[in-house]
Amino acid sequence: MKILVIQQKRIGDVLTSTIICNNLRTKYPDAVIDYMCYPNSVDVLKENPNIDNIIILTNKVRKSIPSLFQFIFQIRKKKYNAVIDVYCKLETNLITLFSGAKYKVSYHKWYSPIFYNHTYERFDAVKSEHGLAIENRLLLLKPFISEKITDVKPKIFLKEEEITTAVQLLKDHNITIGQKPLIMFGILGSEVYKTYPLDKMAKIIDFTVEKTNATIIFNYIPDQKELALEVYNNCSEETKKNIVFDLYCTDLRAFLALLSQCDMLIGNEGGAVNMAKALDIPTFSIFTPSVRKETWQLFENEAKHTSIHLKDLKPEIYEQHTEQYIKENTFQYYDEYPLPLMLEKLETYFQEYKN
Repeated sequence: MKILVIQQKRIGDVLTSTIICNNLRTKYPDAVIDYMCYPNSVDVLKENPNIDNIIILTNKVRKSIPSLFQFIFQIRKKKYNAVIDVYCKLETNLITLFSGAKYKVSYHKWYSPIFYNHTYERFDAVKSEHGLAIENRLLLLKPFISEKITDVKPKIFLKEEEITTAVQLLKDHNITIGQKPLIMFGILGSEVYKTYPLDKMAKIIDFTVEKTNATIIFNYIPDQKELALEVYNNCSEETKKNIVFDLYCTDLRAFLALLSQCDMLIGNEGGAVNMAKALDIPTFSIFTPSVRKETWQLFENEAKHTSIHLKDLKPEIYEQHTEQYIKENTFQYYDEYPLPLMLEKLETYFQEYKN
């Protein structure tokens, strides 16, 4: 049996959809399971024993109709028995349609019957503590698995040498694992509208150092250095002593290995939070006001994962305005987050997690 799972777009989406591969491998241990994604997400799939081949769909191919159709017919030659399209946009509609697969599975849209023979309506309300992003992906396993699915957590697989390199990197910056807490801060979101105001993030870092005396590292890349410096410069002089500013990774696999050695990740909800959860690292995340918390508040039934969302603090705002309006006025609504309440919730989290 040959199965293709398709998930394009962001790293968090790609990582979350690996639960499909993990469960297919358990049910069909001898199947060939391939995964199609964009180039930026390949590193979260590497070393996963439940994925046989990673197929990359590049921008160059996507943006050229002749190249896209050449790619589609290369996929057809692989003779998949099943294609599970989690992304469900035009390019993947066409890939699935022309794949020749017996099972063509995706979500229900008005045009779905043209491309797929198994479609499912997404849940709009949380059915379990796992979160909608998980529950909706499990729907796509219905044609293949009738039993109750309990393996619901995405996982990242690291090689021993990657972990050894990360430990050495920390040593090179005079950080000894276990000496005191090591906390990574996701100071920048994947988009401007997903980035909590930098001066306020600095106050959260000040509070964290005051309560934990942790060593702090930032998650950023070189072209974001000026923004990272803005956060650093807004921190108190006492806090700066605990920040190792120049410790960062430019390679995603190296970042994952470094993250695996941290005691906690605090910061903007997004890909880094999803990666931390897949590495079983505790997380405290701040949601942008316009993202549906029901979709991405994953595994918050566990004490080690918690988040804060404006909807929790001021639900009346969501009765007055649409999510699109809130997104267009993101920074106005970030001002609605009461910082004292956030710090109170963070302190409770520190206390609960210690216990």
